[in-house]
Amino acid sequence: MAVPVAFFAVFFGYPVAAIVGRGLRAGGQWHLERIGQVLGDAGTLEVLWFTVWQAAASTALTLALALPAAWVFARLDFPGKRLLRAVVTVPFVLPTVVVGSAVLALAGRGGVLDAWFGLRLDTSVWAILLAHVVLNYAVVVRTVGGFWSQLDPRQEEAARMLGAGRFTAWRRITLPALAPSVGAAALIVFLFTFTSFGVIQVLGGPRFATLEVEIYRQTASLLDLPTAAVLTLLQFVAVAALLAVHAWSLRKRETALRLLPAEHTARRPAGAGQWTVLCCVLATIVVLTVVPLLVLVQRAFDGPDGYGLTSFRDLAGQSDSATFVVAPVEAIGNSLAYAAVATALALVVGGLAAAALTVTRTNGSAPRAGRLVRGFDALLMLPLGTSAVTVGFGFLIALDEPPLDLRSTWILVPLAQALVGVPFVIRTMLPVLRAVDVRLREAAAVLGASPLRAWREVDFPLVRRALLVAAGFAFAVSLGEFGATVFIARPDTPTLPVAVARMLGRAGESNYGQAMALSTILMLVCTAVLFALERVRTDSQGEF
Repeated sequence: MAVPVAFFAVFFGYPVAAIVGRGLRAGGQWHLERIGQVLGDAGTLEVLWFTVWQAAASTALTLALALPAAWVFARLDFPGKRLLRAVVTVPFVLPTVVVGSAVLALAGRGGVLDAWFGLRLDTSVWAILLAHVVLNYAVVVRTVGGFWSQLDPRQEEAARMLGAGRFTAWRRITLPALAPSVGAAALIVFLFTFTSFGVIQVLGGPRFATLEVEIYRQTASLLDLPTAAVLTLLQFVAVAALLAVHAWSLRKRETALRLLPAEHTARRPAGAGQWTVLCCVLATIVVLTVVPLLVLVQRAFDGPDGYGLTSFRDLAGQSDSATFVVAPVEAIGNSLAYAAVATALALVVGGLAAAALTVTRTNGSAPRAGRLVRGFDALLMLPLGTSAVTVGFGFLIALDEPPLDLRSTWILVPLAQALVGVPFVIRTMLPVLRAVDVRLREAAAVLGASPLRAWREVDFPLVRRALLVAAGFAFAVSLGEFGATVFIARPDTPTLPVAVARMLGRAGESNYGQAMALSTILMLVCTAVLFALERVRTDSQGEF
């Protein structure tokens, strides 16, 4: 536990505490009265209300549209299932600014809906809700669908043989078993939408702002650190409460049922009803996932002289922006290099954390130690819900003095990306590590193997595929990290998400086309990674 704790203390706890302290402490004294002033402000309450409201609405819409797909992936076996699951996951690992751009190209001014139906959503909250559904659709499909696929279908079949109708059997048997999983997925979606930043930046305009966007505005535009610090604390408390509920639901889900291998529960579609549901789910996936991404690609090739590679060729030209001083194409190499380093860091930190959680569990820890481990597990999840803007700006404030004078070095970006990648490594590897029979390690030790050799010859062959999946997810998520890197990526070494955001922020058709071209390249890289993951993934490898 020592390495993960030290990593999070130095590169997460310290920067967040530094920015909060800088905002609320002046002249050697704490000015806590600022908390009451900010929380009592009408503007703050309006931002908080919109943050909660849009997160709740996004969660409800995502569940309504994704739960049928979760059933299809869990209970039906059909050609192209793995490919389709990878396609569904592509928006989840893409930068939020890219997904926002895709929705903008679909439903904004001059978009497909505007051209065909005269319908524009970019001036309303519906564009934000649509983008959030596109982003988080895979969370419900993979979290609920993965668990649903391991439920024994014979229990529901037995209820029907005893006279229960199809809906009654589902409501009395399957729904109670699924409730913890659905609750966990809903909490994750609510968490992601509660801290939404990139989507709101692209689609919200001046009318809509979440806590995350308001923290960014107070920090970067108004330089009002006291207000930003109070909003950070408010968001932190809300996220901590959500993670506590999420941890409780995970424990309930792990211990309540005996599960079956997923390959034993899926069957070929039978009957008109199942084929109808499958077709409706496929149509939903096409509308929510495929169409926005295809529109994004179409915009990348649609240049001023018609369709062609103009926007892609322009990426090699020198930028004339003061905040973007290199050719945009260099962002591709920067992102790949940063993501590779971040993946290595996430695998080391996340792998050690997962191993620590597993060993403590298998050794039968005392209740106090169990609470400590659960707290440790929750700590490692905090970066998923804490303001990435706060972490990025905290890096600039805290890591600028010896012995941690990293402000002018390249390592800041991979460190910020690794913070987001670690939770995915843990959630992917933990179930597999827990499934390793402890008696195998004990037998190796009896035969004289050292702990390192036992891990190399017993654990590693069993968890190798999960490790590859964890590395792939960490790499894809690192490629898409935006909230923190928008602060710390230097103008001469931008990442792909930062380059896309800066291009979208500049006027001109050429800049928009280059933003779409960069987004297309990033989408293709993430898609290739996800397709590779589906070839090595098994249904027992974590929530994702």
